[in-house]
Amino acid sequence: MYSRRSNLVLGFHGLDESIGKRIITGEDELLPSENDYDWLGHGIYFWENSLARAQMWAEQQSKRKDTSVKIPFAIGATIDLGNCLDLLDQYWLDYVGDAYTFMVEDLEAEGKEIPKNTAWTTTDIDFKKRELDCAVILYAIQMAEKEGEPFDSVRAAFFEGEDLYPNAGFKQHSHIQISIINPQCIRGIFLPK
Repeated sequence: MYSRRSNLVLGFHGLDESIGKRIITGEDELLPSENDYDWLGHGIYFWENSLARAQMWAEQQSKRKDTSVKIPFAIGATIDLGNCLDLLDQYWLDYVGDAYTFMVEDLEAEGKEIPKNTAWTTTDIDFKKRELDCAVILYAIQMAEKEGEPFDSVRAAFFEGEDLYPNAGFKQHSHIQISIINPQCIRGIFLPK
């Protein structure tokens, strides 16, 4: 009953400038990410209320060897989260915990390996290759579909980076990220100021 969000949020998405401008003019559209390491499952990813973080991500991407981001850019979106698997809500944390248990039981019964969260490199302190998290979220999404209550979005906090200061409980790049499963939840796209 309380998983439907009654307000709109702003989300920001980092990408290449040419793609971003085509999306704003309606010539192109945002596509879901469907990697097996996407920590919130498959969807269109946004940083909630953080243009700076979306721009930072695009800048980091542009420095990678094989990337579509040649000129870093960010666009904004007005988003209705709809029926949201919100991992800032205890009810949904418990739901995802149950999904993990059921997923492991199914994988073990099938003799399959349980995915793991791992680091991309030795300097990746955040274990950004989230194959386990992706699998569990996708399993939770399937559970909700079978229950007749499909999710429109997934929302969670990501604690990322070094400690903000010695012995801090805060990280340099912590943020709230949203994965949009149902593209109809994106009510509008805009060019941020």
